[in-house]
Amino acid sequence: MELLPSNLIPQTPVSRHYRTRIAGRPLDSRSLPNFTARLVSFRPLYGHHPLRQRLTAAASDGRLPASLLFQGRRGVGKQRLGLWLGQFLLCDRATTEGLREPCGACQHCRYAERGVHPDLHWFFPRPRLKDGDASTDDVKADVAEAVAERMGDEGLWSPPPGTEGLYVATVRALVHMASLRPAMARRAVFVVGDAERMVSQEGADQAANAFLKLLEEPPNGTTLLLTTSEPGALLPTIKSRVVSVRVPPLTPADMDAFLSDAVVERKFARTPREELLARANGAPGALLAGDSMSAAFTAARRILEAALAPNTPDGTAERIKAAAKQGVAGARGSFSDTLDALTLLLHARAKQLTLSGHDVDARRTASTLLFVENAKTKAQGNVSPQLLMASLLTSLHQTLNP
Repeated sequence: MELLPSNLIPQTPVSRHYRTRIAGRPLDSRSLPNFTARLVSFRPLYGHHPLRQRLTAAASDGRLPASLLFQGRRGVGKQRLGLWLGQFLLCDRATTEGLREPCGACQHCRYAERGVHPDLHWFFPRPRLKDGDASTDDVKADVAEAVAERMGDEGLWSPPPGTEGLYVATVRALVHMASLRPAMARRAVFVVGDAERMVSQEGADQAANAFLKLLEEPPNGTTLLLTTSEPGALLPTIKSRVVSVRVPPLTPADMDAFLSDAVVERKFARTPREELLARANGAPGALLAGDSMSAAFTAARRILEAALAPNTPDGTAERIKAAAKQGVAGARGSFSDTLDALTLLLHARAKQLTLSGHDVDARRTASTLLFVENAKTKAQGNVSPQLLMASLLTSLHQTLNP
């Protein structure tokens, strides 16, 4: 059993409790029944082989930018790619032997794969902490618990709901942690998932400016890896300070490899592989969306039914009701999930119509995808989801019911 030095134990309430009792001694994870989830490794990174080669080659040659933005469809594996690249940057053998991928055997790799490396920091949207002025230690404890939960799901986690965000306390903690010397490795890596969820708050200008300064001039040996599924929703001041890298969907062969993973097979044992491939559409994370995507598909089906409703008073009432059900907050999170689900439903409808010989209706349905894509673009700005959906429903109805 490998022991983690006590000064490097991730700061969860469980670990703090045991450090108080056995301070100064290495922590044997067998003494922590509630800590065993941290010994589970991430699932392997599937796909993205050409991109991985370019990133590691740039890192080995000293050409890797210090601030990167991975952008691509939700669920294609951007955060997992960031964590993999972070592991590579921390790997001893990758540095000394010129490897093109993490060795997987050194101490840095073992800790990184378990999500416990003290110099591989992973931030992603979380509920706002009750203490509005939460300290760095509070944020670290919250993040450590959240990572432990994700690892406890065997390295397969659901995306955060649209109500969670990267709040100012998190940004302040990230900036502070980046100013410290690495605890174990020669460098530090920060992975910030769903960076478009950074929430602006009144009186937080100092933290925001410090984060922008960090992106522009990270300390020596510090790499910042941001990810986003909605690049248009990122602040222009952030986009101008990072180098963007497109992360494409997985190929059919890579998706097949992902679905053949023993843990994934067990999780989706009751679902036909053909259905899983169709639902994922190159984004394995889409299969893990759970309740959030289930709700998105329910909302999308309601929207499609309203669009197909006849041009009668009752049909008009259905479209008004469907538009009114959209949230009144900024058009992000769950609303964007609904638009993504609507795209998949329209694709499936067009395919079904083609197979049944209704080519004209199939072409009409396919043409409505442009309306949805335009709505997605507008949803990245500060718009009303209700007004945006009302306009989209009008376009859908006029096209599907000429």
